[in-house]
Amino acid sequence: MENLMPTGMRTLCRVTDIPENGAKGFPGADGAFTGLVAVRQGDNVYVYENACPHIGTPLDWTPDRFLSVDGRHLICATHGAEFTIATGACISGPCRGDRLTPVDVVIRDGSIHVLGDG
Repeated sequence: MENLMPTGMRTLCRVTDIPENGAKGFPGADGAFTGLVAVRQGDNVYVYENACPHIGTPLDWTPDRFLSVDGRHLICATHGAEFTIATGACISGPCRGDRLTPVDVVIRDGSIHVLGDG
């Protein structure tokens, strides 16, 4: 029996392609300035638009470098803002009180899928 994904779903990667307590970036739709960032913590995967709510710049300063040294927060390379991984809430920096834009995620058969074209 074929396992069909609903229309409008985009496959990012296998869960195991992201290191435990790690993050990985993905390109956005054609022509988009920013893409997506996925963070894996155990069995949980959180996906956000890769754009700081302060001015919209990508969070990573180099490919796949999104996390604080201790791996507890997403960091904006432009301003040093810190975001919680589970909620995307900014806890320090110029956009404190704002949050990253979450992307709906479906994990199926070990792969990460997002709604829309990301």
